[in-house]
Amino acid sequence: MHSYANNCSQRLGPGQNPLWITALLLLLLLQACGVVRSGTKNTPVLDSEAETGRMLQSGVASWYGPNFHGKATANGETFNMNDLTAAHRTLPFNTVVAVENMDNGRSVLVRINDRGPYVANRVIDLSRRAAREIDMIGTGTANVQIYLVETGDRPVPDGAVTNNETFTVQLASFSTQGEADRYAQKVPGTRVERVTFGEATAYRVYYGTFSSIGDARAAQQELASQGFRGFVKQAEN
Repeated sequence: MHSYANNCSQRLGPGQNPLWITALLLLLLLQACGVVRSGTKNTPVLDSEAETGRMLQSGVASWYGPNFHGKATANGETFNMNDLTAAHRTLPFNTVVAVENMDNGRSVLVRINDRGPYVANRVIDLSRRAAREIDMIGTGTANVQIYLVETGDRPVPDGAVTNNETFTVQLASFSTQGEADRYAQKVPGTRVERVTFGEATAYRVYYGTFSSIGDARAAQQELASQGFRGFVKQAEN
């Protein structure tokens, strides 16, 4: 695995992308290599038309490692603390972001494959290797800024990125939109979303958007009483 950490302290000027992100992207393209995933797959080569350089969020980063090494991540992979990955509450899985340590100017590219952190004002949880790249192992936390490098499983919404998850009830999944639409007509308040994973496509029927998991579970139970069985999931997953 290649290291993408830079020790640059360039800052964003009006209407400009950070120069260190440009350097990271050039290095990545020259090496023709992505951020390594668990297993044999790699992140695709960066899309030159992606909206790179957009500052998504600032706050406190933490890191996690030995206690979670080898366990399943929220997207179903096996967590490897030696990969350049991170957990974020709402960014789509497989989004690649640049994380800059504002305390020392060091930066690293990571791929989102897990959910968290669930502690107060923390905005991202880095793998141990990613934390080492920006020299925050000893301190445990660091003030960071997060920049978009490559979109993942779905587009990153416009505007400020927050850690406020939303929840929904998934009622069904079909291989064609026609089947999904016909099912959705049976349940008022549902919607059909097209979801891609790898080379496969599915059309899922969701009910409602809720700010708390408790509200989503209450809706799930009400639907079940009407004969429509489903399960609660985080809408961002």
